[in-house]
Formats: sequence, structure tokens, C-alpha cells
Amino acid sequence: MDDIVKQAMAKWPNVPHCYGWLALDARGAWRMRDEAAQRADAPGDKLNNTALVGFIDRNYARDERGCWYFQNGPQRVYVNLEATPFIARTDPAHGFVLHTGEAMPAPEQAFMLEAGSVVVCAGDRIAQVDDRDVAQLLQALELDGRPVTDEGLLAWLEGGSGRLALRWQGRETAVERLAANEAPRRFGFVQRPDQLAVQK
Repeated sequence: MDDIVKQAMAKWPNVPHCYGWLALDARGAWRMRDEAAQRADAPGDKLNNTALVGFIDRNYARDERGCWYFQNGPQRVYVNLEATPFIARTDPAHGFVLHTGEAMPAPEQAFMLEAGSVVVCAGDRIAQVDDRDVAQLLQALELDGRPVTDEGLLAWLEGGSGRLALRWQGRETAVERLAANEAPRRFGFVQRPDQLAVQK
């Protein structure tokens, strides 16, 4: 967290939290959601200012409820998550890099959602892989020790037998099936903090 943010938090400790105005999409882009976007439950406008995006990335954190937020000076700006708290891209040097620019440790767990999305976990980092990179991962999947075919993968996703594994950067990680709506409960994160705020 930036020192200037820590100083602002100490100076103004009781600033009300902000909900609904910021979102993280499934490709790792921050989106500003004005009142019109919130009313329409729309994704909002993609933030393209490099300095602002970097500031958000550096000051992104989780609270005790599993809600993710951006600490904007003294104020917590809670983030609506389209997918998971982090979005990962494949990277030839690191394996995966998170949307914040941080290299992700080697995955300890991997999951495939019913729609074909891939989620990887390492320590406290849970990240859905950017859909533009999933095709590359599919080439690294093996079913019972052999490269998986499209038909074999579809059959496995529909409940078929066999051991699916991701062979990535010299490591093999077993792949489990995961329903998209199970991820928040299983990994302890809240996708829509704004809905929690409304319930209070």
C-alpha cells in the first residue's frame, strides 16, 4: 500500500466506504460505474489512465468479510467482481501474471468451469484466466496422461471419467470441475459487496 494512502487513513479514519462504483471485469480491466451504469447494472467504463490503474493495483486489498476493495486515500472503494478477485494472463517467464502486474506463484490447484473458463489458485491468490489465454492452456491439458481432445474435454466437463491435469511450466496440476456459483463460497470471496451494503 502506498505511504500517502496510509497517511490519509491515519488522518481521516472514519470516512464512509463506497460501494458499486468500481468493478473488475473478467479480463482484468478496472471499470468505473457511474450512477447510470449502476442503475442499469452495466459493467461501466474501462479505466485506461496508466497512473490511475497502477494506483488501484497497488492499493487493492481484502477485508475480513472476503470483500475486495481499493483503498483510495482514507476511503475504501469496494469492487464488484465479474469473476474472481484476480485475473491471470499467461506469461512465458512467470507462468501466470495477475492483472495487478504481480507474478503469480505456480498453481497449487486448477479448476475448469462448465463454460470452459479456467481458475488457478496459489496460496491466497485465486484467479480466473483471461479468456484470451484459455486456448493456450487447453493445449497443455492431459486426460489420463494423454493430450485431451475437444470431444474428450467436453465429455469430462459433462461428468465423464478420467483424470484431467494441467501440465504447465514443468509442473502437473490436477484439474477439478467447479461451478461458477460455487467459487465465492469455496474460496471465501464476495463478488458483489454492493449487495451486502444494501442488505444492511
